[in-house]
Amino acid sequence: MSVTEYSLEIHPRFTETDGLGHINNTVIPVWCEAARTPIFEIFNPELDLHQWNLIVAGFTVAFIAPTYYGKSVTVKTYVSRIGNSSFELTQTCWQAGNKTAEVKTTLVHYDYSCEKSRPIPEDIREILASLNGEAA
Repeated sequence: MSVTEYSLEIHPRFTETDGLGHINNTVIPVWCEAARTPIFEIFNPELDLHQWNLIVAGFTVAFIAPTYYGKSVTVKTYVSRIGNSSFELTQTCWQAGNKTAEVKTTLVHYDYSCEKSRPIPEDIREILASLNGEAA
């Protein structure tokens, strides 16, 4: 069976809760960025900031249900679209069997030296294509 998504388990910290006892809405995007590390490694295996070649073009967050302190959260990441120089990730947050949030992020293969996008190389495109499947 091939991998169609990456998964990261998060243990919410007390400091991430708001006055209503929910995980604060600013925290979910931070968790999703942490869960994107395997994607970053596809483009930059050493995670060398001097060789960084991705940029975030935008993201949206849909809060589906409250996420709470005290129970682990699983962030699932999969590729939902591949373009010429950009691709979209869909990430879902799950707690106690419930989907609590969905984040869509557009990333661009980018050359910072000339401040221009670059086509995604074919070998990387193939890896991304293998991660093209809906997270359950």
